[in-house]
Amino acid sequence: MNVHSGPIKKGRKYDHVLNGAREIFLRDGFEGASVDAIAKAAGVSKATLYSYFSEKSILFIEVARTECSRQADHAMADLDLSAPPREVMSRAGHHMMEFLLSDFGQQTFRTLIAESARFPDLGREFYMSIHERVQETMGTYFDRANARGELKIDDPELAADQFHELCKASLWPRIMFHVQDSYTEAEVDRIVDAAVDMFMARYGA
Repeated sequence: MNVHSGPIKKGRKYDHVLNGAREIFLRDGFEGASVDAIAKAAGVSKATLYSYFSEKSILFIEVARTECSRQADHAMADLDLSAPPREVMSRAGHHMMEFLLSDFGQQTFRTLIAESARFPDLGREFYMSIHERVQETMGTYFDRANARGELKIDDPELAADQFHELCKASLWPRIMFHVQDSYTEAEVDRIVDAAVDMFMARYGA
């Protein structure tokens, strides 16, 4: 299956469809979500839904991409790109964890893992949407911090990926695999603080 099927039509009911789909995907997962349920939650007819999205997989990827973009925009608006690296990386790390540990983030990753064998394009599209947003957000700051002599990063893309993975250490897999079902702010702080320490030990100028 290829999820690329041309540009997505946008119109008056587009946001209603996305919001309804987000609600149902979060509640039922990709496989369990029916077009009828999505249309009902969106307050549109099935014909209207199909006029925007010809396949459920395309709708799922668009919901995920939209949420990632919203989270990235929120993170960028909260980052002071003139601030010292430790402050910026700490804020960025907490934003990453907020998304990864959210109900939507957990459901999205579990859905992609469950469906990746049958629908590999779902995973590829979601990975690229996240990767591009992380690279765009962090790359902007790395360029400025490098120019100020605060960081020394030769490969910004790799550095961004490394920090993203450091923030996922320990707590995120425990939540994803139901080793624990809840977490505290102190646990998140512990992970992010350690990620920033390791990042600065490698890239601090």
